[in-house]
Amino acid sequence: MILDPILDVFRGKAVTIPPLDGAFRPNTRLDDAPVFAELTEPDNLLSSGDRLLASSGNAIHALAAGSEPVVVDTFQSPVTALALSPSGELTVGLESGTLLIAGREVSLPAAIRCITALAYADDGTLWLANGSDRHAPSEWAADLMKKGASGSLWARMQGGDFRKVAGDIAFPYGLHPVGGDVLVSESWRHQLVRFNTAGHRTTVLAHLPGYPARLSPAGDGGAWLTLFAPRNRLIEFVLQETHYRQDMIEQVPPAFWIAPALSSSRSFLEPLQCGGIRTMGIHKPWSPSRSYGLVVKLDQAMQPQFSLHSRANGTRHGICSVRENDGQLFIASKGGDCVLAVDLASGGF
Repeated sequence: MILDPILDVFRGKAVTIPPLDGAFRPNTRLDDAPVFAELTEPDNLLSSGDRLLASSGNAIHALAAGSEPVVVDTFQSPVTALALSPSGELTVGLESGTLLIAGREVSLPAAIRCITALAYADDGTLWLANGSDRHAPSEWAADLMKKGASGSLWARMQGGDFRKVAGDIAFPYGLHPVGGDVLVSESWRHQLVRFNTAGHRTTVLAHLPGYPARLSPAGDGGAWLTLFAPRNRLIEFVLQETHYRQDMIEQVPPAFWIAPALSSSRSFLEPLQCGGIRTMGIHKPWSPSRSYGLVVKLDQAMQPQFSLHSRANGTRHGICSVRENDGQLFIASKGGDCVLAVDLASGGF
């Protein structure tokens, strides 16, 4: 109704969450998937030749079935983004705001200080997502709780300098080049947005049930989308309460904020909701949760086809990155400290 925004001032705004239905119908595919490798908080996944690379903290590891992860390289600060150029140059973004290409530091504009994603287009253009101009990548919860929308999108042509393509993005966390454009996951607005080189934006997929993270190409021309945490009514309500949020930020340690999380149920100090409390030794899979595991397959039109879940009572939460390679889908569970492997041919999709 036209009067709804005015009436909301007096009656309060309804808190609604998109349902997990249709292509998002809950299942246990992530918890049922075999562990490919155990690794502390695996984040970015990347295929380099016949190797699968994964970032964990300050290091990049090479992963192989049946063997322990092998450290390939280490850095002075945590790795926040990985990409491989068409010519095979490894590109690394760090928590400190540093960008390395083939081991050499690249000069960046002063505005880039929060590298959350990197992706190369077929013509060699390097796309860069700058999550926030106020917070480092690890401070994403603070950016959300302060309702940040200072993220930006940058592009660098071969041999050129970085050029700002668009700003006012609410924490861009994933990139997927499509022709001359790029698809961006806008986490705090729960949507996927397509940008052209002139910065014009078109919403491709809106009202997602969680906070979208990184994207990666699928073998059929579509894409894989990760959602690193779920939306729930309590968090949405807190985001509407300005004074409460300010007091919470000032007085409560960040780990115990009423905010999304990469994992949950590990401390009795965590905020609880009635439905999320373990009752008679059972944690209901449909209960409210600050963390969740969710991977979504998108078709060539970037619309959801199906999804893989680790529900509230599961352990494979905090999915920030996936990579399809040789008929397998590798999934990094940052909250579950493992990399999973799903056989796409026999997965029943």
